[in-house]
Amino acid sequence: MERIYMDHAATTPMDKRVAEAMTPIFTEVFGNPSSVHAFGRLARQYLDSARRTLARSIQAREKEMIFTSGGTEADNLAIIGTAMANRDKGNHIITTMQEHHAVLDAVQYLEEQGFHVTYLPVNETGIVSVDKLKEALTDETIVVSVMYVNNETGVIQPIEAIGSLLKDHQAMFHTDAVQAFGLLDIDVNREGIDMLSASAHKINGPNGIGVLYAGDDIAMASMQFGGEQERKRRPGTENIPAAVGFKRALELAMEYKLVRNDVYEQYKQTFLEALANHNIRYYVNGDAEQTVPSIVNISFPGTNVETLLTNFDLDGVAASSGSACTAGSVEPSHVLAAMFGRGDERITNSIRFSFGAFNTIDNVSEAADRVAEIIKRLTNERRQET
Repeated sequence: MERIYMDHAATTPMDKRVAEAMTPIFTEVFGNPSSVHAFGRLARQYLDSARRTLARSIQAREKEMIFTSGGTEADNLAIIGTAMANRDKGNHIITTMQEHHAVLDAVQYLEEQGFHVTYLPVNETGIVSVDKLKEALTDETIVVSVMYVNNETGVIQPIEAIGSLLKDHQAMFHTDAVQAFGLLDIDVNREGIDMLSASAHKINGPNGIGVLYAGDDIAMASMQFGGEQERKRRPGTENIPAAVGFKRALELAMEYKLVRNDVYEQYKQTFLEALANHNIRYYVNGDAEQTVPSIVNISFPGTNVETLLTNFDLDGVAASSGSACTAGSVEPSHVLAAMFGRGDERITNSIRFSFGAFNTIDNVSEAADRVAEIIKRLTNERRQET
């Protein structure tokens, strides 16, 4: 039985071309990029080249890109670091109820440190209201964090409208763009983004490396100590092989972006049409017109997440109930709870399917057939029990 991977929003397989770019770096470029000798200068060249590539992809400047260990650290540094450095200007943070836990846990920590946090609601389509954000702003607001693309539903937030709203406000605008980076066109200047988080392993790059874009004028306290790397914002010897891999993964993502978006949209429509052809009752969660093509979140009435995921895995289909960081838990999705309310059955019967490099039109169709058979069996069993 072929195992079919449909959880690319959690992590993606490394592209062989990325691995090929990284392999010689492990043994041939071993100098410390902070060293002034030839070995260090060579390592610095590779690091600077990767930094330039990442910066250009979002219309930023090279010196505004800070390498981190991943998206979580980038989120933490942006939110906690900026809040701590700007506490003299206010103590109010604004975010949304459907953020990734890397953001939610960071602002919860700030609450424990005496900051005041406003959690904005989202509507049933998963979109935050710019008007409600405007109402929540105060003279004390110093950080606003709204994710670019939701990791569970794929819904795209009104980032440019938020950036425009905050243009003349002291608050720094951060966006977790982990699910958007390399897939959507991003211009931090046009969209008014002050800080942006991204991660290599979401675009077929290596695990363990991310990046934080932070405007040159942003005051940010370091959360680590022991060196002056990354302009003193993130000390520690940089991971040169991973940086090279991140660069190559992004180059490929940008080169094939339009093609991949078209292909992923085809995968999504093929999957949904196959379910419909099997007469499966389902609902797509989130604004269908405002989502990335690589993610679809589906509610299957009369089922529950734990049973679904177990049966999918037994039948060779890898999917998720939401964030990979809580994939081992069967707790209701906080994202769907924010959209529908905690009493709605959709928060416990919805599955995220996400498409990527491990998929073909044939295995997407095959996965849909397997999912349909499982849904039929489970719903029939439930009817017989009742």
